Amino acid sequence: MTTKTVALATLAATQLMVILDGTVVTVALPAIRDDLGFGDTSLAWVVNGFLLAFALVLLPAGRAGDVFGTRPVFLTGLSIFTLASAWCGLAWDPASLVLARFVQGLGGGIASAVVLGMIAGLYAEPRERLRAFAVLAFIGSVGASVGTVLGGLLTEVASWRWAFLINLPIGIIALVVALRAVAGTPPTGAKGGLLPRALFAEHRFVLGNLLLLSLTFGGFTFQFVTTLYLQDILGFGALTTGLAFLPVSAVIAVASLGFSAALAGRFGSERVMLVGVLGFAAGMLYLVRIPDSGSFVLDVLPGTVVMGLGFGIAMPQATALVMGALAPELSGIGSGLTTTTQQAGGFLGTLIAAGLVATVGYHAAYASAAIALALGAAVAAYLLVKAPRGHDPKVTEHVVEEAATI
Repeated sequence: MTTKTVALATLAATQLMVILDGTVVTVALPAIRDDLGFGDTSLAWVVNGFLLAFALVLLPAGRAGDVFGTRPVFLTGLSIFTLASAWCGLAWDPASLVLARFVQGLGGGIASAVVLGMIAGLYAEPRERLRAFAVLAFIGSVGASVGTVLGGLLTEVASWRWAFLINLPIGIIALVVALRAVAGTPPTGAKGGLLPRALFAEHRFVLGNLLLLSLTFGGFTFQFVTTLYLQDILGFGALTTGLAFLPVSAVIAVASLGFSAALAGRFGSERVMLVGVLGFAAGMLYLVRIPDSGSFVLDVLPGTVVMGLGFGIAMPQATALVMGALAPELSGIGSGLTTTTQQAGGFLGTLIAAGLVATVGYHAAYASAAIALALGAAVAAYLLVKAPRGHDPKVTEHVVEEAATI
């Protein structure tokens, strides 16, 4: 493997650890409650403590990547996350676990804040960069479903503690490899506030973030609502629910890694992005009709397949668009802000979906995602119409051959 490939694998593995940590722990919550003596209210902080710390640190860490260079920021975050994972696995009471989860969230946020900027700096060629972001899109989608399966297996076969301790060997290996293969972007000497005005001067960066907001809103809504429907209506267990998400992860993998870039090479990135968002919205519209009692094969699976195709096509294009719009000296804070945007989309999607499921029903929650994606499609259409004169959004035709080297 080339040095770039090793570096990308290390960055992707770190993102996967952070994503897995959320879903693995969710499945293990009942066992954690019984073992450590959590109350029903305090148990939520096992999840919320991580998410709060993660969100708080994204922008400062992204800006630090511009000032000090992204490599030391990434290594610091990965080290904190790995050590805190061991602390979580050895926790002896509720307070120790919640505090460890907060520190783990800090480490995960610091590392994740600069990953997009590091990948943008790693691949200068648009076609290579697009393929790299396709890998991240796949990691993001597969992490949730695999985490549910893994969490169920670890909790049933070993202990809830392994939901955290599994990060220790992965984190150590990632650190060793990162020290050798991940160069990062150098310090830029950037000065000024946390969110410099130049960050918002490029309208493609701003509009691309709005598009990512709609995509993550829809993705998290789908994951949350479908999990509830499968378990509460269809009677699936935690492990079966995780397995039920594997088809959509497979479709996203094929779309993002297989032909998103190739389609962009033939028809143009903006066109492909718009078609992908529309496909995502179409899948959600199919799920709006979901009955109060139905079947997975007829009422859930078709919509998830269409949705997965749309997401897998659109997500790499949108991420490449956003990071490609930034000047090098803004890659750190731009990466942090873009990650914050995706976190905000997930938070809003889950929050609104939870309220709608409780008060109106599953169909209303899916409808909220379809509306958000329709707005995202409008943004994608505007980006297509307003593409800069002389701008060629196409990726070269031979991107498929190059995929094997990335």
